[in-house]
Amino acid sequence: MGKRSTGFSGLARFVSPSTTANVQNPTKRPFDPSNSSESQSPMKKKKAEDTKADTPTSLIKSVQKYDMSGSVPVFTSMQEVPDNLKKYYAQRERFFSLYSTPPGCLLDEEGWYSVTPERIAHQIAERCRCDTILDAFCGVGGNAIAFAKTCQRVIALDISPIRLALARHNAQIYGVAEHIEFILADYISFAKTYISSPQTATSRKIDVVFLSPPWGGPSYLSGSGSPSNSETSVPADPVTFSLSDIRPIHGVNLFELSRSISSNIAYYLPRNMDLNEISALTKEDLSKGNSPEFIEVEEEWMGRKLKALTCYFGGLAEGQSELFDIK
Repeated sequence: MGKRSTGFSGLARFVSPSTTANVQNPTKRPFDPSNSSESQSPMKKKKAEDTKADTPTSLIKSVQKYDMSGSVPVFTSMQEVPDNLKKYYAQRERFFSLYSTPPGCLLDEEGWYSVTPERIAHQIAERCRCDTILDAFCGVGGNAIAFAKTCQRVIALDISPIRLALARHNAQIYGVAEHIEFILADYISFAKTYISSPQTATSRKIDVVFLSPPWGGPSYLSGSGSPSNSETSVPADPVTFSLSDIRPIHGVNLFELSRSISSNIAYYLPRNMDLNEISALTKEDLSKGNSPEFIEVEEEWMGRKLKALTCYFGGLAEGQSELFDIK
């Protein structure tokens, strides 16, 4: 098992976690190789451009018992959509390019505001090429579908039976359901069981863990306890998001638990994330001569809008491929 080959390449900008202004207010300027203070920092940041999502031209025959049509509301016009979902419904084909392909992609209310846009999901999947990837909070399947195109096997977990069933339904539309193992489980319990189980020669090794945990709903930008129902309600300068806001457990504890499964982690986080907290997740003892581990932070853009950040650890970070098979 191991990392699959990929043609991904690109320039990266390094950000020093000790430079507070740079961390809290990252710019979009290109990487300058002449700036030695940037090139030697143990944390790097990259802007990921939109990548064209390849969609299948022919679909396999779906299994009828996994068709979830009729299980959640399906809107045929904007007038039918609840006010709190209108802005998400308007982006439906950004979430799933095959949204209208019969029998049609399905999302529940939480799925509408938590699914990863398809082009971003494809970008992350390219970076996470491997034999077996664990999608810890798969939701309605946006990332799992993308992973099924770059990884040999996808383990997709969710605690909601409805969202897990919707994920399988959507994966069938994309013709990749047979590459995904859908498991109804709480990730925390699953991870602890996996870690405590004795590993044998026949045990399945998880190469990469993808974390896209709940951010607390649409209110993550405002810091309020109530959802934001329109773009105008989002403040011009969003409050800084903290790992303590992650659900179901503190984001630091979630990372440390996942690190016990694999050192290769992709952590999908809000665009207003406190990067100082991210830089503190890996603690190397340099007094013993250990090389510092780099963290790569990739900006996920759709057009001119920054949607989220993906933080890559271990062998997923560019320039650290030698760490991929080290746990």
